[in-house]
Amino acid sequence: PYYVDLNQNLFLQASLHSSDPNLVVFVDTCVASPDPSNFRTLTYELIRNGCVKDPTYSSYYSPYSNVARFAFNAFSFVNRYPSVYLQCELVVCRYNDYSSRCYQGCVSRFRRNAGS
Repeated sequence: PYYVDLNQNLFLQASLHSSDPNLVVFVDTCVASPDPSNFRTLTYELIRNGCVKDPTYSSYYSPYSNVARFAFNAFSFVNRYPSVYLQCELVVCRYNDYSSRCYQGCVSRFRRNAGS
C-alpha cells in the first residue's frame, strides 16, 4: 500500500520492459474502486478511452516512448472505505504508427439510437 493524504498529488509511471525500442505506451483507461476485486460496481473514472474524466488528472511528458507518466489528486470513496485501488489499461503500439490507438488520443464512442 501507498499512503497519501486527501488531495495530495499522486504521480504514477508505467514502463514497458521490452528489448524492442520501437514501442510506445499509451494510458487508455484508469478506474478507481474501493474493492480490489470489483472495478464495475462502485467506481470512479480518471480516464476512459483516452478521454480525461477527472479534472485533476494530468499526463506528463516522458523522454522515453516506453514510459507513460500521469498524476491525479488522491481522493476517498466516502468515509466507509479506507482504501482506493487503481486499475489501468495501457496500450502498446509501434512508434510512429499514427493509425494505431496510441496516436488517436481521446476516442468518444457514440451509441446510435436503435430506432434509426
